Formats: sequence, C-alpha cells, structure tokens
Amino acid sequence: MIYKVLDIIEPDFGCEGLPDGQVPMDEVILLDEDNNKKVIKQGDMYLYQMDINVGDNVVIVDNKIHIPLLNDF
Repeated sequence: MIYKVLDIIEPDFGCEGLPDGQVPMDEVILLDEDNNKKVIKQGDMYLYQMDINVGDNVVIVDNKIHIPLLNDF
C-alpha cells in the first residue's frame, strides 16, 4: 500500500535533552489510499538519510518507511 506523508513530528526533549542511549524517534503521520490515517515511529536520522519528507509517497516494508521505486507502482 502506498501512503502520503502528512506530517513528521520531531520530539522536543526540552532542556533535559535526549536520555542516554536513546535514538530520537519521530512520529510520521501517513494517509493511505483509502484516506485512513496511520502513525508510525521512525528514527529521526533514518528519515534524513532516506530523504523522507512531508508530501512524499512512501511504502512500509518490515516496519520501515521507504520511498517506492518507480516499478513499485
């Protein structure tokens, strides 16, 4: 199933910062082809590395968001 990224919410740890050993996780709000919303948590750095942004069409494979290849459509 193909989803559209509606929003990416980055956590705010305030002045205390991120707890030791924790990876920053973002909430990614997705909209599927039937207009159902889904929220999935993904690592902040992973989203940057994969260049996933609001408005992108994505797929979920093994609980990870990916930009689909052209032949996936």
